[in-house]
Amino acid sequence: MATKVSSLDKTTIFLSNKDNNEVYRIPALFYDQDQKVLFAFAEKRRTSNDSSSGVLVMKTGRFIKDGTTRWSEAKNVAEKIHLDGYHPMNPCPVYEKTTKTLFLFFICIEGTVSEAWHRFWGINKARLCYITTKDAGETWSEVTDLTDKLPQIKKWAVGPGHGLQTQSGRLIVPAYGYGSCSSSCFRKVCFCAISRAICLYSDDKGITWQFSNMLEEKSVECEMAEVLDDKEHRYIYCNARNEGGYRVEAVSDSNDEDFMVLPSAGKLVETGYGCQGSVVSFPAQTGSSDSSQEPRWLLYSHPTSPSKRVDLGVYLNKSPLDSSAWSDPWIMNKGPSGYSDLAHIHNGWFACLMECGEQSEIEQIAFTIFSYKHEL
Repeated sequence: MATKVSSLDKTTIFLSNKDNNEVYRIPALFYDQDQKVLFAFAEKRRTSNDSSSGVLVMKTGRFIKDGTTRWSEAKNVAEKIHLDGYHPMNPCPVYEKTTKTLFLFFICIEGTVSEAWHRFWGINKARLCYITTKDAGETWSEVTDLTDKLPQIKKWAVGPGHGLQTQSGRLIVPAYGYGSCSSSCFRKVCFCAISRAICLYSDDKGITWQFSNMLEEKSVECEMAEVLDDKEHRYIYCNARNEGGYRVEAVSDSNDEDFMVLPSAGKLVETGYGCQGSVVSFPAQTGSSDSSQEPRWLLYSHPTSPSKRVDLGVYLNKSPLDSSAWSDPWIMNKGPSGYSDLAHIHNGWFACLMECGEQSEIEQIAFTIFSYKHEL
């Protein structure tokens, strides 16, 4: 596979300091088109271990005239999101355009329970929560805990990354769930729980929520995007983490709950035991004035190595229902690279929030802006 390497200017948003027990991980990015504000979220941990997550942090950014971005000071999203005995993880923003409400979804994990523990026992110790803001994060609502309102919640986790709102108004939050690999788990101990990507969605502007059906193929963390083909048929595209080999890609009718897994064309390499990746859609750059009816292209970011988390690449697909149509990647960050999140700004320009560093991908979370034309 041919790769191109670019040197992009990056701004450090969250800088880890292990001596001070500060490690930032799991970036989530959202661009508010109405208020022209960028939201950068992350977990602030004591160590790199998942179970050491303490708070969710946020910065907001605004573009200024010389093309740079002015960022606020970091602050805890809201102390009120903490449930006694739980720690928050997996920030995942989604915006409802009619009410101009930003939802921040996250999970709260009991004690120091790890994901490996969840898989081993087939029991979920997570609670599914969200808070909202209508003033660019200046104030946040009280926490809403959906755990007891959704009967399937004992098996699911949301995020990380970003959600989306479709043209029809449906809100979609990426998620994944664990199910037993056997119908005869011994005394409810599964030992081999299998994860599959799904989504949480709302058709009433976030008042009520429900889950889609899970993908048939083994998959983990995912992100989704709405695409429009040349016949003006809308689909939801899902790109999900896997273990080795290649990414899992699937599509669903825009208002359906079932996903059809696409055959792999071997274009999107997975990294080792897997790594989260990001995907966004944007209007095909054909010069049409009616972008709402233009076919939509996809942009995807993920480490390009098949063995370790290095060399964050960006891929372009102008025919999203064709898994063989992905471009070769260009490397936007050479060296250690981990989780990332993309946001479309306008006219084919994008922002990316990424884990990266010199010796390790968890040294910092950095921000950059680029055009899809940059090297693709």
